[in-house]
Amino acid sequence: MFLKRISLMRERVSDFNQYPFDIPSINRLGQLDLTAPVTFFVGENGSGKSTLLEAIADKCGFNTAGGGRNNIYETHAAESELGDYVRLSWMPKVSNGFFMRAESFYHFASHIDELQREDITKSAYDSYGGNSLHAQSHGESFLSLFMNRFNGQAIYLLDEPEAALSPQRQLTFLRIMHELAEEEECQFIIATHSPILLGYPGAQILSFDGETIEEIGYEETDHFKITKYFLDHREKFLKELLEE
Repeated sequence: MFLKRISLMRERVSDFNQYPFDIPSINRLGQLDLTAPVTFFVGENGSGKSTLLEAIADKCGFNTAGGGRNNIYETHAAESELGDYVRLSWMPKVSNGFFMRAESFYHFASHIDELQREDITKSAYDSYGGNSLHAQSHGESFLSLFMNRFNGQAIYLLDEPEAALSPQRQLTFLRIMHELAEEEECQFIIATHSPILLGYPGAQILSFDGETIEEIGYEETDHFKITKYFLDHREKFLKELLEE
């Protein structure tokens, strides 16, 4: 692990009633201690998990539209409004890493295509399996990124990586992540809705759904409870849901 703590510099905030400080989880944020190589942020849409993940990416120097320190391109609404108010505590600090956000991955793939066109050595694709990410399916391009671009001594920030991955591909990603975390000492912070990814053994799970960000167990997540109830009682669940 490299990143040990995330703190909100509350003394810098002039108005807690304005976005993003009016989000309950951010409004009451003091500090978060990270205790495992893999940390998950969970919560409903709008709960603040992606907002905080983006702020961490900003403080790491990663492109907040997606990418690492050297991926310089612009995309609409890619600026972090929280980054200037967050402090990261490292031991040791690393500069290698990547911020992947599913919603803007198309723009990142286009950025790599542009680099390939401008590179006289034609090596821009080397870190992505040798081909344009646009030439692969959405799921294949995600796995190409994980398998070829990710390597040791780095921190990886992923916003809903399951968006393009089938359940089987999510299991493949778990294997890739495990090898990177265990064998190459990578650290992951992942915002997700996937009960499959959340099942990763030994992961720290931080819920953004309450008044404050709280660590919870896997079986306590709504993702697990709702999915399990649906699978165990599908007909009853759907009858109650659709016939109300």
